[in-house]
Amino acid sequence: MNKRIFIACFTTSLLAVLISVGLIFGVLFGQSEDQIFKELKSEATYIAHAVKVQGIGYIENFKGADKRITLVDSNGIVITDTSADASVLDNHLEREEIVQAMTKGSGESTRYSDTLMTKTLYYALRLDDGRILRVSATQSSVIMTLWGLVQPLILIILMAMAVSFFLSKRVSRAIVKPINNLDLENPSNNVIYDELTPLLRKMSAQKITIGQQIRDARQKQEEFRLITENMSEGLIITDAYNNVLTYNSAALKLLEIDKITSTNVLSLNRKRSFREALEKALSGERAQRTMTIEDKSYDIIATPVYEDGRIIGAVIVIVDVTEREQRDALRREFTANVSHELRTPLTSISGFAEMIKQGDMPMETVVDFSRSIYDEAQRLIGLVSDIIKITTMEEKGDDSEIEDVELFSLAEHVIGSLEPIAKKRGIQLSVEGDKCIVKGSGKIIKEIVYNLCDNAIKYNKENGKVIVTVTNGEKASIAVEDTGIGIPLAHRERIFERFYRVDKSHSKEIGGTGLGLSIVKHGVLFHNAEILLESSEGNGSKFTVIF
Repeated sequence: MNKRIFIACFTTSLLAVLISVGLIFGVLFGQSEDQIFKELKSEATYIAHAVKVQGIGYIENFKGADKRITLVDSNGIVITDTSADASVLDNHLEREEIVQAMTKGSGESTRYSDTLMTKTLYYALRLDDGRILRVSATQSSVIMTLWGLVQPLILIILMAMAVSFFLSKRVSRAIVKPINNLDLENPSNNVIYDELTPLLRKMSAQKITIGQQIRDARQKQEEFRLITENMSEGLIITDAYNNVLTYNSAALKLLEIDKITSTNVLSLNRKRSFREALEKALSGERAQRTMTIEDKSYDIIATPVYEDGRIIGAVIVIVDVTEREQRDALRREFTANVSHELRTPLTSISGFAEMIKQGDMPMETVVDFSRSIYDEAQRLIGLVSDIIKITTMEEKGDDSEIEDVELFSLAEHVIGSLEPIAKKRGIQLSVEGDKCIVKGSGKIIKEIVYNLCDNAIKYNKENGKVIVTVTNGEKASIAVEDTGIGIPLAHRERIFERFYRVDKSHSKEIGGTGLGLSIVKHGVLFHNAEILLESSEGNGSKFTVIF
């Protein structure tokens, strides 16, 4: 801007100087011509009077003078001339100044030489006798005058250029300096040229608008960051060329990546399901795929992003569905186990009933079959009852109210109910410890203790012991310890699964539904309690529930 202003000022001032010099020179040249005509008129009047008094001889005395005097008769024939032989001169009747003098009494004209280097100024005066007296003077033309002044003119132009350069530089700096010193942070506070006031007002208004837009954008960005960073699902946004635009920390965590080292989204994961979902989204279709990383399962949901009908990227959501997959697997396993457990007693019942239906059977056999049908029916009832208990505790929908439960008395009641079963195998039952009260569901806690004691009796040795210990310490606890067969280390992680048995070959002999410890686990979870297992193969086991 400074350069443009300087060039404009310099060019303008230089042109102004040159034009001024030309105008001044033209005015002076014109005034010089007027002055010469005045002199010619004065001299013509003087000579005309002298000719009238002294005759034509007066004119001849002027030969060699700086001005040319010519006397022409009324027919245009030159009578005498101070600069040439009158006999060789052409008739002057058609000369402009002669024509004017004959008609008006006097006349003026100017004629340039063939080379335009000089011009001659003529003044003609009509005498009383009709003759025309003409006086002329030669003056250098404008071209010649300028040529004679070349050196001074060049000097003047150079000086004008230097002055223009200096002044233009200062003027341009003076004009630009206030603009360069504008306070753009506060445009409305600047006091400067009136022409810039509308611009500064617009800048101030735009600054306010842009500031508000930036604040809104930052607020939205922060809101987006807070939302995405607090998502448990992974979020990745890409452009149409597979470049990562943004992501949240959950995405890195789920994909088991410390940090992104490449902008290409495929560098995060190259599994087929991940690539297929992304390719589908970038082709314009919503895609969902399941991906497995080690023992984790993830749903990859990829959705295309459109702008003006054109796909500009994709949004990828990664959802951890490991728990859902595990639940589905457990549900399938549970269904298979339930079907198996139900099929066995139902097959027995159906078989016995069919034989009774055929008739012609001794009463003793009918009684035995009826007893078997009853036992299998009781087994079915127990199985269904245990399944209902687990389902109720899983959903935390048990209708028992939370109350004060005294563990020692509850343990004594459970031991009392199991005493007949224990006596058949010669197993000794006992309760030790102190009275202890906990907050919980008495019904569910009773199920926990009952199933632990029932298992301790089933998997005990002949003439063994089962000891229930209640502890009223910093945390209330109840422990069931037996002197049974113990649990091998390889099975300890799975003993709380539904229908899981350490020794399936003896499950028929031992009895039960295989859901006892699963009921214990869900009862413990219902009370936000903790269960610990200590076991030594061949030396018994100890289960401790800490409330």
